[in-house]
Amino acid sequence: MKVWFDCTAAAHPLVLRPVIERFADEGAEVLVTAREYGQTVGLLELLGIEHIVVGSHGGGSRVGKLFALGSRSARLSRTIWRFRPDLAVGHGSVDLALVSAVFQIPSAQLQDYEFAGMQRQLAFRIADRVLVPDSIPEDRMAKVGAKGRKLVRYPGLKEDYYLADFSPKPAVLDELGLDQQRVLVVVRPPPETSEYHADNPLYEEVLDRLAASEGVTAVVIPRTAGQAERAKGRGSSNLVIPDHAIDAQSLIAFSDLVVSAGGTMNREAVALGTPVYTTFAGRMGGVDEELIAEGRLKVLRDAGEFELVKRSDEAGPRDPRDPQVLVDGILEALD
Repeated sequence: MKVWFDCTAAAHPLVLRPVIERFADEGAEVLVTAREYGQTVGLLELLGIEHIVVGSHGGGSRVGKLFALGSRSARLSRTIWRFRPDLAVGHGSVDLALVSAVFQIPSAQLQDYEFAGMQRQLAFRIADRVLVPDSIPEDRMAKVGAKGRKLVRYPGLKEDYYLADFSPKPAVLDELGLDQQRVLVVVRPPPETSEYHADNPLYEEVLDRLAASEGVTAVVIPRTAGQAERAKGRGSSNLVIPDHAIDAQSLIAFSDLVVSAGGTMNREAVALGTPVYTTFAGRMGGVDEELIAEGRLKVLRDAGEFELVKRSDEAGPRDPRDPQVLVDGILEALD
C-alpha cells in the first residue's frame, strides 16, 4: 500500500506522527508532503519524518489563500501523480482534498474543530472518512459535510493518542536557557491567518503582564514571524522567543502554566496535566466546551486572573490512548 500524508500546519506533524509510524511499520510506502508555514517543516525535521516541502501559506486574505490553494494543489498534483497513492490522509488539508478528488484517491481527514472556514468544509465534503473526537456533536459535523458512515468519532482527545508514548525531555529547558526556579509560562498567540480567528487584545495584555512580572519566564511560541517580532519588541528579559522549532510538548510538561489561543497547545496542556487558560476569541468548539465544563480548561477573561505560582505535581500523559484507533478509522476510507 502507498499512503500520502499532507502536513499544512504546525500541529499536523505531531498528530500524524504515530499514524505515519504505524503504516510504515506495517510495510506501507509513505510519502509526506508539507506546506511552508510556521513551524510545520521545522517540526517534521525535529521528529525525523522524511518529507517534501511543496508551497507555502497564502497569508490572512481570502484572495491570498485561494491563490496559494490553486498554486500548491497544482504543484502537489505532479508529485502525487508520480507516487500514485492508494490512500491520502490529512488534518483538514484542502490541498489534499482537491488533489485526491482529481485523481480519485480515497482520503481521510482528521479534525477536532467543527467551525472552520469554507475551505476546510470542502475538505470534509470530499473526504471518504472524517475522524473527530466524540465530544463534537454529530449534528455540527453533518452541517459541514461529515455524516453517516463518513463520520468516525473516537473517544478522548487527539492529543491523548499522539502523546501516548511521550516522555518529557528536560533538554528543552537547557536549550532555551531557562531557570527552573522561576515560574515558567508557555504562551501561544492567536491564529491570526485563520478564517475562524477573531481580534484578540487579551493576548497582548497577557504578554504585557508577563513581561513586567518578577520571577517569571514566559516562552512565546509564535505562529508567524510578525508575532515573534512583536513579542521581541517589548524588550523584556522575561520573554523568550525561540527562533526554531522546539520540543514544545516537553516544555509544556515542565511548565507551571499555559496561556494559549491555540486549540492544540491548550489540549496538549490538558493531556499532560498542566494548568491551562484559553484566550481563544473565536467560536468555541465541542472539544473545548467539554473540557471547560469538566474544569480541565479555563477561559481567561482578564489578564490579571491567573496565578503565577510554581506547580508541584509530576509531568506526563494523563490519559494515553492507542493510536491504532485512528489508523483503523483512516483505513475505513478504503471501504
